[in-house]
Amino acid sequence: MARAGYGQFCPVARTAELLAERWMPVVIRELLAGSCHFADLRRAIPLISPATLSQRLHELMDAGVIERTRAGAQLQRVEYRLTDAGRELQPIIREFGIWGQRWARDVRPGEIDPEVLAWVMHRRLDFTKFPVDRAVILFEFPDVAIRRRCFWFVIKQGQVDVCLKSPGYEVDLTLTTSIRTMTMVYLGQVAPEVATRSGAIGLTGSHVLVRSFAAWCPRSAFAAAARPAVLPAPMHHSAHP
Repeated sequence: MARAGYGQFCPVARTAELLAERWMPVVIRELLAGSCHFADLRRAIPLISPATLSQRLHELMDAGVIERTRAGAQLQRVEYRLTDAGRELQPIIREFGIWGQRWARDVRPGEIDPEVLAWVMHRRLDFTKFPVDRAVILFEFPDVAIRRRCFWFVIKQGQVDVCLKSPGYEVDLTLTTSIRTMTMVYLGQVAPEVATRSGAIGLTGSHVLVRSFAAWCPRSAFAAAARPAVLPAPMHHSAHP
């Protein structure tokens, strides 16, 4: 059965028929961020059901926003690529994010997923300021359930692999903080140097990585529009200057 529209010729109404569907702006956000495989989209949006994600992707294809292609060995891996029409949605999604940074309600604890945070952070690490070619960074969140308390960035020549279990390599830098503090820093509500200076983030390991942390720390694309916020009370760990 076809979805009911607004029954108006107005371009705003016609655009809203596509973009105002549940999950749709978030799916487009991920496509614009570079996700092109179904599994990557699910990893970034874990609460969307596979059936709903599949439906949204088909709606985007029908609207000419994305195209479905095949890549990899023997063309077995399906990819979803933005068309010109899809890429033109970038300023719209960006304005959504900027508005949300300025005016949306505060983030609730239940909306902070450590795995999603790890996934979005790995895309925003600033390699122009990262001082070494190879490193392993361990993130520890003592206030999170044990099975989701740690994740690792394995960094090699401008690429980051996210590991939810120990990759078995020596750790160069350990970052210890609350999940909320890391989220606030990522969103731009708190400067990384403020969080480390206050003890809200503890850094141990490579002096080069510790000293340069504020420069390469992953920040949201919307961080510049964030309203300043007050840090939670520091956790009990040692911070190294």
